[in-house]
Amino acid sequence: MRAPLGDFDHATPAPDCLDELTAPVAEAVRRWSGSVPAEQIVYVDTRPEWADTPVFLEHYGKDLLDRSANCVVVAGKRGGETTPAACVVLSAARVDVNGAVRRQLGARKASFAPMDTATGETGMEYGGITPLGLPGEWPVLVDSAVVDLPYVLVGSGRRRGKLLVPGKALAQLPNAVVLEGLGVV
Repeated sequence: MRAPLGDFDHATPAPDCLDELTAPVAEAVRRWSGSVPAEQIVYVDTRPEWADTPVFLEHYGKDLLDRSANCVVVAGKRGGETTPAACVVLSAARVDVNGAVRRQLGARKASFAPMDTATGETGMEYGGITPLGLPGEWPVLVDSAVVDLPYVLVGSGRRRGKLLVPGKALAQLPNAVVLEGLGVV
């Protein structure tokens, strides 16, 4: 199979390579029920040491910057309550944590979650967190620019490998909220 974007040596429909994914991501693909068929979610094998965006783009093509998204875990706090959430923005943008995220979560303060919290709560590797397979009660905040892409490159749950997902499929994730201006340049 040829990847729908980028130039990758190995591309496979995600349902055909569940063993390459972390357990929560594999389960999300297995149970996929969006209007986009699960077979349109594509796994591409990549080197784990190249997982971070700048290095990844250096090796796989700078043209992927506008078609790549990062998924980061945040925590909104109000009183003694903490609300975890995931934010998906284009790789060239940064998450508007103190504006859009804080308002959406109804929090007095919002910040990036510590790495051990992000990996421990998601069951995913740092540098590979993906919006597929997150804890079911978490809001998944997705920048509208990501949803508008025919395909977007995101993590696979591991540092090795990436998923190519139709942008509109991310808007159909459980608890997804599409926001204008979540990512700022």
